[in-house]
Amino acid sequence: MNASSSGQGHTLKPVLSTLQLWAIAVGLVISGEYFGWSYGWASAGTLGFTVTALFIAAMYATFIFSFTELTTSIPHAGGPFAYSKRAFGPVGGYLAGAATLIEFVFAPPAIALAIGAYLNVQFPNIDPKLAALGAYLVFMTLNIVGVQIAATFELFVTLLAIFELLVFMGVVAPGFSLANFTKGGWAGSDGFSMAAVPGMFAAIPFAIWFFLAIEGVAMAAEEAKDPKRSIPIAYITGILTLVVLAIGVMLFAGGAGDWTKLANINDPLPQAMKLIVGDNSNWLHMLVWLGLFGLVASFHGIILGYSRQIFALAREGYLPAYFARVHPRFKTPHRAILAGGVVGIAAIYSDELIKIGGQTLTANIVTMSVFGAILMYILSMLSLFRLRRAEAGLERPFRAPLYPYFPAFALFGALVCMATMIYYNPLIFGIFIALLALGYAWFLATARQRAEGAAAVAEF
Repeated sequence: MNASSSGQGHTLKPVLSTLQLWAIAVGLVISGEYFGWSYGWASAGTLGFTVTALFIAAMYATFIFSFTELTTSIPHAGGPFAYSKRAFGPVGGYLAGAATLIEFVFAPPAIALAIGAYLNVQFPNIDPKLAALGAYLVFMTLNIVGVQIAATFELFVTLLAIFELLVFMGVVAPGFSLANFTKGGWAGSDGFSMAAVPGMFAAIPFAIWFFLAIEGVAMAAEEAKDPKRSIPIAYITGILTLVVLAIGVMLFAGGAGDWTKLANINDPLPQAMKLIVGDNSNWLHMLVWLGLFGLVASFHGIILGYSRQIFALAREGYLPAYFARVHPRFKTPHRAILAGGVVGIAAIYSDELIKIGGQTLTANIVTMSVFGAILMYILSMLSLFRLRRAEAGLERPFRAPLYPYFPAFALFGALVCMATMIYYNPLIFGIFIALLALGYAWFLATARQRAEGAAAVAEF
């Protein structure tokens, strides 16, 4: 660890077990199994989207196997920021850090609003935005109180969320029909044609939603008891868990009845279950209530992720040193937790004021988050290739299997995703570039302070 992170007030406590890291990996992502993915059916159909989802699953699997080499070699709370900085210097570190920060700060407001909307359905008198604000306050507090407590809670809600998905598959299984799933499965047609291909590309963001943010485990690396052993296990079992759940949920939902009724809605699982058990089944009520756990698991886990990214960037002088302080009692980056929460809450209360492409800000922040993720994936794989050449002697407790083919495929997949996202979301991409440019201006303006960063943090 470098000098800037050596002060006691800027050191994280290693307390996380392998099981807790697995829960963080799955919990960060699992809300994507509940909503968002079915929008891909609207453009690609069930079969077309299956092809897209399998491509994205392969990209994420090869990415995680490759990314794990970086995480175990450089167990740093900054995750991708630390890898790119080591590979490409301060500018590379800035780009990866900014991209990761955009991914992890922009995702929680959307999930918080989903939590608020869910509670509003159950309790119509509750203001969804107020409920979203309450979610931020509760889970920021939980993250501040201690990472061990936060991780134990994450394990609990993740296990409940997985249990619910298994219950869903079990309940709809008696009514499952493969004919339902395949009918009109190629963008409304029963047979494949080249006309279905554009829809398959357009569906890429919704397939990414199945797995977005799993890489957040890297930002808990400094808090792992044995990162060289536990992180590979957590990552690999985590991605396998998510791939199995994604395929199962998509297959059983589409085979429950007329899948076209499930496209373009936010609650495909309850609606699919209704096709089998009716509107008043106790199974349905249980699914609706337990569905909250999937949202909570991801929301809570991403707070952990964004706070460590802010903390790491501040500790290295890329953000004000104020945010690099660790709570003297709880040993958590409390100021970083609060900083990300302020941004998220501001997004929640500005969604009716700022519109992009005719949509509210809330409808577009997930796309913004995906842009950050894809750029980070590209930079991480480039860092892996660079470090293999430049630092051949670096200790690598876990080495990417089938190198260079796995990281090359992950890089290729990320580049395809980036090109597709730019084509279908040019305005949001422009805003994404503008955010990076503003951040780069700050990066240049603070070059001198960053050069003295170790002293500045030590004095704080």
